Amino acid sequence: MHVRLLLVLMLVIVIQTGGQTLPPRISKYRVSFGSITRNRQTLLILRRFELNGKPYCLLVDPQTLQTNVVPDQSNSPTVLTLADLLNFQLSSPYSQALSAAASNAKPLQDAGFTHTLPREKGITLTIDLCPSHKPLDRVIFTSLAQELGKYESPVPLALSITGVWMKQHPDDLAWLKQLANKGVLSITWINHSFHHRVSATEPLNENFLLEPGTNLNDEVLLTEQAMLANGLIPSVFFRFPGLISDQELVKRIGQYGLITVGSDAWLAKGQTPGWGSIVLIHGNGNEPVGVQDFLQLLRQHQADIANRQWLLYDLRRE
Repeated sequence: MHVRLLLVLMLVIVIQTGGQTLPPRISKYRVSFGSITRNRQTLLILRRFELNGKPYCLLVDPQTLQTNVVPDQSNSPTVLTLADLLNFQLSSPYSQALSAAASNAKPLQDAGFTHTLPREKGITLTIDLCPSHKPLDRVIFTSLAQELGKYESPVPLALSITGVWMKQHPDDLAWLKQLANKGVLSITWINHSFHHRVSATEPLNENFLLEPGTNLNDEVLLTEQAMLANGLIPSVFFRFPGLISDQELVKRIGQYGLITVGSDAWLAKGQTPGWGSIVLIHGNGNEPVGVQDFLQLLRQHQADIANRQWLLYDLRRE
């Protein structure tokens, strides 16, 4: 439903510009916590912004972790602080996930959620799209559709996406959106920072988002704006570049209302997934070993997939 809303908004933009396709103009984008009631449901406001001069907000359903973009028509929404957000419906999956991710603020690597508690056998697949001059590894997605599409439709997965990758690969991004719009894939879009800077020589404690002088506000909010401009709905999840962070950085990400997602099975590093693993591979052409390992994993579990004993889980439902 929320994807169709953005497509309708973009169609209106095309009509208003005489048929010329122009990207949505997003302005005054800011963190703004609040709550509103829609269809007897209490939803949380995470961001407010203007789309072509008209007010909109980014919402999350605290029960399902689904995000949505809607016109900001509330005359008097309840204004919340971060503490209010954490305390809002303490038993809700969103509140619990925020608190749990913050409590796993490791000193340097792999903070946040690294494992889920599955109801059945299977994994949660996350694919990182870091800046790269190489094309998207489309074989990952076509293989998922072929191997799992008969048993899970759409196939759930999460894409950790950077702002720079979106700028570098508009055709690949359009292809992914097409798969989602056709109902082949159900994609959770994870914020993976805008620039994803990395140094081959600097120590980890001064690398990635820990690089001195990093503007975290830009890295988080510019990525969300780029998602919206491309017709994507930002999720409530964030993945640190390189899985590198410190306790202060994890705390600051939580202040955006975002849930940190790590991994306990980075395939290219030889980590073996088990039931409930959050699997990490790179689909940006830079990690062929991880891609081949994942394709081998699919082949290994063909019989289990057919018997629905090895499936993919939606990150938002864990």
